[in-house]
This record gives sequence, structure tokens and C-alpha cells, in this order.
Amino acid sequence: MRDCALRMASKIDIDQLYERHQASLLRWFARRTADPQVALDLWAETFAQAVRSSGRFRGSTDDDRASWLYTIARNQLASYLRKGYAEQRAMARLGIEREPASDALLREVEARAGLPALRAELRDALGELSDETRRAVALRVVDEQPYREVARILEITEVAARARVSRGLQTLAASLDPALTEELT
Repeated sequence: MRDCALRMASKIDIDQLYERHQASLLRWFARRTADPQVALDLWAETFAQAVRSSGRFRGSTDDDRASWLYTIARNQLASYLRKGYAEQRAMARLGIEREPASDALLREVEARAGLPALRAELRDALGELSDETRRAVALRVVDEQPYREVARILEITEVAARARVSRGLQTLAASLDPALTEELT
């Protein structure tokens, strides 16, 4: 009887969760990936995962529901960052293409997420980094080079390369989201 009451108390209304968080979650993904198509894919997969795992939800408040949903979202993003790039390259090699979202939808996602302004902010923030730090970040993040290769190219130790990239990313994060400054210090 107690287990049944606990399940009922923790039951989650996915429709309500979707209505409440669909726009903010899509914006969250778009700002983190800077790619509307990837944001849409991750957004859809997050809600699919929420539906699949809704029976395991144990919270009771709106904050619990939001935290649960954004935990799923962070896991989806982390998984994408770990294996998504390799997956995309493999699909391209095999000639497999996914059906892209319409141009109108992609433009709408970009606009709602403020991606043009974010890109301008990122450009400005990159301009504030030293040349050495900017190059280390570009090699690691844009060119996806392993730290060993970043160190070789920059003629520094791997530890120094890691530190330089880390400092650069922390500076960029703080510039793009000042609230992070408190979290990072």
C-alpha cells in the first residue's frame, strides 16, 4: 500500500513538464551547441528519455521535476559531446543523412536562443584572450586535437596545454555568463 502511495505521489505529468519547459530547454540546448539542428535532436531525445524513465521519478515539486528534466538534458549533452562528433563523421562517411529540420524552424530556434548575439559575444570574448590561450582553445575545441597534439603544436608540456585550455574556457564561460563567475571561484 505504501509503495503504491509513493508511486502516485511521485508520478510525473510529462505533458505538463513539456508545456512548462519545452521552449527554455530548446533554448538551453541551442545556446550550448550553437547548432539549431543538434539542439532539436538533443531536445527531442531528452523528452523521449523523460517519457521512458518517468516511472523512476521520485520528486514531488515543480523544482524536483525541472531538476530531473535538466539532469536528463545535461546527460544527453554530455553524451553528444563524447560521441556525437564521431557519430556524425561516421554517418557522413557512410552517406547516411538524417532528415533536416526546415530552414524556417532552424531560423526560429536560432532567433529564440539568441545565437547571433551569442556568436558576437563569443567573438568578443575570444578577442580578450591572449593569443596563446586563444590558439590553445581553438586547437582543442574547434580542431578537436588531443592535448598531446595541442602541446606539441604549441611547444609546451601537456600539463601546460591542459591548464591553458582550462583557463581559456573558464574565462570564456565567465564572459558569456557572468553568473558562472561566482560558481568558478
